[in-house]
Amino acid sequence: MSHRFGLFAALALLLASASCCAADKIVFQLDWLPGGDKAAVYLGVQKGYFADEGIEVTIQPGRGSSDAITKIGTGSADLGTGGISALMMASAEGGAPVKAVMSIYSKQPDAIFTVKGSGITVLKDVAGRKIATAPFSSSNTVWPVILTANGLDLTKVQMINADVPALAPMLATGKVDATINWVTVAPAFEAVLKQAGKELVIIPWSDFGLDGYGLCLFASDKMIKERPQVLTRFLRAYLKATQAAVADPAAAAAALKSMVPEADLAAAAAEYKASVPLIKNPVSERDGMGAFDPKLLKATWEWVAKAKNYPLAKIDPEKLVDRSFLPKK
Repeated sequence: MSHRFGLFAALALLLASASCCAADKIVFQLDWLPGGDKAAVYLGVQKGYFADEGIEVTIQPGRGSSDAITKIGTGSADLGTGGISALMMASAEGGAPVKAVMSIYSKQPDAIFTVKGSGITVLKDVAGRKIATAPFSSSNTVWPVILTANGLDLTKVQMINADVPALAPMLATGKVDATINWVTVAPAFEAVLKQAGKELVIIPWSDFGLDGYGLCLFASDKMIKERPQVLTRFLRAYLKATQAAVADPAAAAAALKSMVPEADLAAAAAEYKASVPLIKNPVSERDGMGAFDPKLLKATWEWVAKAKNYPLAKIDPEKLVDRSFLPKK
């Protein structure tokens, strides 16, 4: 009898041990399809940074920042990435149970892509030109405002909507004079243009006054309230993964490739390398990677408010961020 009791006790202890050591599961929502600029989270999985924190991560593809916010807010995902401007708009239009818990891009990624010899060298040069953009691009929100800030009327520009895969070929064949894109996709455009014997020219909007935060890490209010310790551990691992990816984009691309076999290794490495200046720059060096500076956060909201004709008092951008889970310096 005592032998049987001892066996049951040992089995119970083993089961309890397994239970207490089970990894916390996180569903991570990308704001777009898996690509080189999304490679940091894959590097974190492959390097074991999340596993070291007792976290198991499932990564889901997305269809834009608004889609990511919706999925996080409704519980289809716990955490994810997206442009903070989309969160600001969602809040202004009625609110979303989501907070930004870490900045990723402390420099705006929006840009005009054109070709060498097009005559477009500054933002004002798009007057009278054909510009293609994806209908759901977050850049479209700020586009009229950045033009106005640079003394140009949107009605002077011929805008064309096109699917994302069509943008580079349209530019390469001369169907449009320029496209609106994030600088992170420059390598893909360079490859297409090279085949047409053309050279890509990038005109970042940040060179013409657009300041503020771009891509951020979001968490649901439910995650923040019910699993704060898991969130703290996740951010610690994610920041470590981001730092490792910045230091070695090729390793980040290899991690992506190992989990997404259809990814192009060289293109993924080039895409992440293109995103590094958005992550590591004077702002992040001044404030720390992942931080939200109050003045820059306010500037981000001011651009969104102008673009959407919101009164500045419509929301308090400080209420959309939670800095308490960032790793302490």
